[in-house]
Amino acid sequence: MRWIVATVASTVVLVLVVFKLFEGGMTGAGYCVARVGDTTVEVDAEQAKWASLMAAMAHERDLTPRATTIAIATAYQESKIRNIDYGDRDSVGLFQQRPSQGWGTVEQIMDPRYSTGRFYDALVEIDDYESMEITDAAQAVQRSGFPDAYADHEADARALASALRGYSPAAFACATDPQAGTSTDLEAYLDESWGGVRVDSDPSSGQHSIALSGKQIGTRGWALAQFLVANSTEYSISEVTFDDMRWEAGQEEPGWDPTEDASSTQVRFKRG
Repeated sequence: MRWIVATVASTVVLVLVVFKLFEGGMTGAGYCVARVGDTTVEVDAEQAKWASLMAAMAHERDLTPRATTIAIATAYQESKIRNIDYGDRDSVGLFQQRPSQGWGTVEQIMDPRYSTGRFYDALVEIDDYESMEITDAAQAVQRSGFPDAYADHEADARALASALRGYSPAAFACATDPQAGTSTDLEAYLDESWGGVRVDSDPSSGQHSIALSGKQIGTRGWALAQFLVANSTEYSISEVTFDDMRWEAGQEEPGWDPTEDASSTQVRFKRG
C-alpha cells in the first residue's frame, strides 16, 4: 500500500510540475520551427517571441550571433524560454535572475527587455566569452548549481540564433492564426526591439514595408522577416515576403515558398 500511495503522490507532483511549466504562455496559439542544417527545433509562440527578442537586442547592441546563442541556451535551461514569475528561491523571469543578487527588482526582471539587457550587460564583461564553450560562458554569467546543463541546449539555441539573426534565410517559420492576435502596436514593438525601425504602410493594399540599406541588407532583412514571423500570432501578421520568398500564416507545415512578388531591399508584411 505504501508503494501505491507513493506512486500516486509522485504522479500528482509530476502533473503539477508540468502544468506549472507551461501555464500562462501562448502554447495554444500555434507553433514555430527552425530548420538549420541537420537541426530542427520546434517552439511555441511564447518561446518564439522571447527568442526573437534576444536576437533583435543582440543585433541592436552589435553583438555576435554567438551571444544570441548563449542567451537562448541559458533561457532554455533556466525557464524553457518562458517569462515565469517563480523559480528557485527568489529567481524569476526568462533567465531566473534573483533580486537578492543585484539583478534588479522583481518588476524589472519580469520585463523581458530589461532582463535580456542585463544578461547581455553581464556577458560582455566576461573576457573572451566569444571563444569560450557556450555552456561555460552561460555559467560565467549565471553561476548556476548545474554548470554543465546549458550544454544540453546548444544545438537548438544555435539553430534558433542562426535563423533569427538572419544567417539562415527562410529557416524559421510558424503555423499561426493571425486572427488570434491581441496586440496592435507592432510599430512600437519593432522600434523598441530593433532600436529604430520605420514602417511604411499602404492603406489601399493593406501592405506594410520596412526599407533596408547598407552592407547587411540580406542578413538584417532576414532577421527582421523572421522576427515578424516569430511574433505573427500576437500581432496578427498573416504574410511576410522578402528576397523572393513568402511566408503565410495558417500553414499545416510551416515554411517559406518562392515568390516573384518580393523585394530584396524591403521586408513586406500584411496583418489580419
